[in-house]
Amino acid sequence: MNILYQIYFNFTEKERRIFLVALFMFAVSGFLLALSAFNVKTVEVPVKSSLYREGIVGQPIKVNPIIASADADRDLVELLFGNLLELSENHKVSDDGKTWNVVLKTDLKWSDGKPLTSDDVIFTIDAIQNTESRSPLFLTWQGVIANRISELEIEFTLRTPYVFFLDNLKEFKVIPRHIFGALPAANLYLSDFNLEPIGSGPYRFASFKKRKDGFITDYYLEANENFSGQQPFIKNFQVKFYENSEGLIRAFNAKRIDGFGGLNPDDAGKLTLSHQVLEKSVPQYYAVFINKSAKPSLGFKSVLAALNLATDKQKLVREALRGKAFPVNSPILPLMEEYSEEITSSSLKFSVSMASEVLSKDKWVVNEETKFREKNIGKQKEVLDFSIVVPNIPFLIKTVDILKEDWGQIGVKLTPIILDPADVVNEVIKTRNYQMLIFGNILNSNPDIFSFWHSSERFYPGFNLALYENKKVDSLLESIRRNTDAESRKTELAQLQRIIAEDSPALFLYSPKYLYAAPKNFGGLEKETINTPARRFSGVEKWYLDTKRVFK
Repeated sequence: MNILYQIYFNFTEKERRIFLVALFMFAVSGFLLALSAFNVKTVEVPVKSSLYREGIVGQPIKVNPIIASADADRDLVELLFGNLLELSENHKVSDDGKTWNVVLKTDLKWSDGKPLTSDDVIFTIDAIQNTESRSPLFLTWQGVIANRISELEIEFTLRTPYVFFLDNLKEFKVIPRHIFGALPAANLYLSDFNLEPIGSGPYRFASFKKRKDGFITDYYLEANENFSGQQPFIKNFQVKFYENSEGLIRAFNAKRIDGFGGLNPDDAGKLTLSHQVLEKSVPQYYAVFINKSAKPSLGFKSVLAALNLATDKQKLVREALRGKAFPVNSPILPLMEEYSEEITSSSLKFSVSMASEVLSKDKWVVNEETKFREKNIGKQKEVLDFSIVVPNIPFLIKTVDILKEDWGQIGVKLTPIILDPADVVNEVIKTRNYQMLIFGNILNSNPDIFSFWHSSERFYPGFNLALYENKKVDSLLESIRRNTDAESRKTELAQLQRIIAEDSPALFLYSPKYLYAAPKNFGGLEKETINTPARRFSGVEKWYLDTKRVFK
């Protein structure tokens, strides 16, 4: 060291400055080299965090998987209850596709420490199938017989083979018999345990807080030590409820919540806090469903073809959803492997001139006074003047405004009837009282679209909103459900898409992305596709806020 001092003091002033700069650069280089080597030999992994706060618009009413209907209920159900496949050790299906056996993991427990067995599974199926429970899952499980084989094994017997039954098991959540077993099915809705649930998921209920007017403001959840899967990285999970999206956004900007889902693309610019927005695909689409029996002109193929040609789907995605969606031209979505792009791609074509030509060829003539097209059908003059029922949701209103403008260019008048979403569901859809309806269909992860397009589903409570009827389509839909041969089933699905494209019972528009706002340090929500908004919590035990580096 003394020698270094001697050398340093023998330098001139200029040489000393050069020496110090060189020494500094050497030290920095050494540090960066060591840091680089450390990063190469280590990997970043999640570590435990104490709290995550999720914001939700709405109110929990029935946090019970067999009667939950509101979004807030479904969200909490996903956090508090495990699905049957998560609880199972293995499963198998018989050669004829009618019998499914599920074996539960050993030593399963409810969040209160009581054993979870096949008896709970059987009880849940029975409760769903009891009409007095009024379960939304009734149709899904109608006709399924569940038998107890042992304390850990259940056998499900189907009337006919159903190749997508595994997806039903993935969505099926068990409720505890020791909690609900003594209740009459009709009283299921009245139980206090619908707000203080005993579950089997990654989190367990701790408490909730409500205002004097009864509005529940907070749900407090804790990591469930009896969960059969990996323990959550985040120990405490708090769910905060808001009356509207404005309150939710204010809470996010004020750091009262960490994240929330269902961000409207129009609201993204209102988030002032540093954040990230995760985009997830959801198997859903919006379409204009056409009730051909409501007006004679809706039965003309030329009219439907023209409306399709005059619908600029790229513009709808760009302007109504700010690019946070993708165009759709089929009841089978592009994210599904059974999607047939070759058959349905023509539905994406946009051409006002071609649309006008199609109408003119079929003698739909523009009235110079009204500027709308008309045609004599027998002794009656039919005008291309349609009404469309629209749920009062901003992006749907914007969509219809664009359609009104674009269809007006080809001589078609469109009159929006804007209603509260609840009224659309409870009144309009129940009665099928509309000429056109813009609405969304939420699919499963599989291509079973029976409930949306089979003629038996034309009237309430069915979901065939176009009142579509085609015997060949009915036959294909029935066969697709039974067909265990994947290649043959894919051929049937291609044929199905071709027929629906030709018949045009609906104008398919787009599939919006699900947007989740989260802090910059948030991780663990890795799935590109989620089946429903509530399924963002599938795998919530892997969510994290903090990390550390460990050697590989």
